[in-house]
Amino acid sequence: MSDLLTATGNPVAANQVSSRLGKLGMPEPISALASKDWDAVVVGAGHNGLTAAAYLARAGQKVLVLERRDQIGGACTLEEPFGDGFLVSPCAYVVGLLDNLVIDELALRRRGLRFFTADPNLWVPFEDGTAFGQFLDDGKTKANLDSLGVSEADQKGYWAYEELFDQTRIKLRKGERDTWVGDTPTRAQIEEILDDQEMIDLVFEDSIADVLNRYIDDDRLKTALYGQGVIGTWGGPDEPGTASIKLMHYQGDLEGQGPVWGYVEGGMGMVSFAIADAALEYGAQIACGVEVAGISPGEGVVCEDGTLIRARSVISNADPKRTLGMLEAESGGGVDDGFKSRLEAWKIRSPVVKFNAALSRLPEWAAAPGESWPAQATIDACGPMDEAQAAFERCAAGEPAVAFAEIYIQTAYDPTVAPEGKHLMSVFGQYAPYDISGSDWDRARDSVAQQFIDLISRFAPDYGDCVTAHEVLGPPDIESRVGLTGGNIFQGEVTPDQMWEGRLSSRTPMPGLYLSGAATHPAGSVIALNGRNAAEAVLADAGLMIGAASA
Repeated sequence: MSDLLTATGNPVAANQVSSRLGKLGMPEPISALASKDWDAVVVGAGHNGLTAAAYLARAGQKVLVLERRDQIGGACTLEEPFGDGFLVSPCAYVVGLLDNLVIDELALRRRGLRFFTADPNLWVPFEDGTAFGQFLDDGKTKANLDSLGVSEADQKGYWAYEELFDQTRIKLRKGERDTWVGDTPTRAQIEEILDDQEMIDLVFEDSIADVLNRYIDDDRLKTALYGQGVIGTWGGPDEPGTASIKLMHYQGDLEGQGPVWGYVEGGMGMVSFAIADAALEYGAQIACGVEVAGISPGEGVVCEDGTLIRARSVISNADPKRTLGMLEAESGGGVDDGFKSRLEAWKIRSPVVKFNAALSRLPEWAAAPGESWPAQATIDACGPMDEAQAAFERCAAGEPAVAFAEIYIQTAYDPTVAPEGKHLMSVFGQYAPYDISGSDWDRARDSVAQQFIDLISRFAPDYGDCVTAHEVLGPPDIESRVGLTGGNIFQGEVTPDQMWEGRLSSRTPMPGLYLSGAATHPAGSVIALNGRNAAEAVLADAGLMIGAASA
C-alpha cells in the first residue's frame, strides 16, 4: 500500500472511513437526527453492528448507527498508544473467521481490505531450542516433525487429529447448509449432520486434553497444540468442552485456504472501516460520541442527554449485560421475564490480558537463531498443559498467572504501521482475573507486564531488550476502553453451554428488539455473520429479503 500512506506513514485503505481511522464525528446535530423517523437504530459501531447496518441500508432501510466512543470498530479498531507512527490493533489481532459471504456481498476487497496469510500458521518454540511449525505446506510440517524426531505413530496421530477437526468443520459449514448462517441448528440437527459420535463429542463434550491424549503421546506436540482449545476461555486444557473452542476457531476459510490465520493490511481496524464504508455507501448514517442510555423496543432509543430517537427496530450490538441495563433504564419492569433471566445468567468470565509492545527490533528466538521468518508466524509461547492448568487455577483464585501467550507481529508483513525499522508485537495472554485478590489492576499492571516479558524471554532471551514501550490491558481495561462487560472479547463464554442453541439469537422475545453482537450465533471473534444474521432477521420480519451479492 505504499501509494496509500498518510503523512505519518500510517496506511490508508481505499475508503473514506480508514482515512480518518474511524473517527467519523456526527453527520448532523443530534436534534436533526432525532427529528427523523428511522427504520432501524443500531446501538454500537463494532464490526457486527456495522455489518447489520450495511445490509439493512442496502435493502433500502433508513438506518442510524450510534457509537458512544469517538471512533468506530469496538474491539476491532486501530489506536496509537505509543505515538511516533505506531498503529496498533489493541484487542483484535488476526483474521481467519471473517466470512467470505460478507466479504463478497459488501464488496470489502473493493474497499481496500487485503490479507497476508501467516506462514507458519502456528510456530511453537520449546525451551530445549527446538520448535514445532505448522506450515501452509504440509510437506514442510512433515519435515519439521521429522526433525523433531516425532515417532511414526505420533505423526499419524497428529494428522488424524487435524483431520478430525477439518472434517467436522466441513460437515458443519460446507454441507447442505452452512450452520453459521441464519438461525442456529438444534443439537439434534447437529448430531444428524455430523452422524459421528466422536465429532458430536468434539462439539459438545470433550476437553482439548481429552482429544490430544487420544491421538498423541508426544508431550511436545501436546504443548504446541493445546492453546487453540483455551483461547479466551475461563478454564484450563482439562476443562470439559474446550475441544469445541479449537473447533470454533477452526471453522474459517480465509480466501479459500481453509482454517488459517492472517494479518489484515493496515491492521484489524481496516475490517471495521471497510464495513462502515459499505454502510455509508448504502445510505446508513453513523454518529460517534453519542451514548445510548435506554432502549424502548418498538419506539426507539433514549440518548444520555435525554434525546429520544425513534425507530421501528433497535439492533443492539452491545454485550448482553449492557443491553439489559439499557432495557431496564427505559422499560423499567417491562423487560420480558425469561429474556431478563437469560441475560442475567449469561456467563462473561474472562481470563484474557493483552500485552501490546513497540519494539526497536525483532527478538532473536533460540529455536531459530539469526532468522527473521518466525515473525511471520502466529507464535505460541507456553509451557506444557499441566502448567496452563495450574495457571488457570491460580487465576480462578484471584492471581494473575501468565502461562500462555499467543504472539502476533504485524510489521513482519506490513511495515507501514510502525516507524521505519521498528516493529509491533501484540500478545494475547492468559491467565488473569478481573478481580485481583488483595490488589487491583493499577497496582498489578507492572508485574503482569513483567510476567509477559519473562515468559517470552524463556524462548527469546533478548526480548526484554527489544521492548521500548508497552501497554497492559487486563479485563477491566478492556471493559472500560471497549465497553465489553467483564472484558470478555467474545461478549460471553464460548464453551458448549453457550454455543449453538445456547448462544443468543438475533431475535429476542421483545418485538422490535434484535441483537447483533458476538454473544449471538454463530460465535465470538471477527466473523461479521452475527451482524448479517441480525439484518436478515429484521428484514424477514418486515417481509423483505436480504438481497443478492453486491458487485
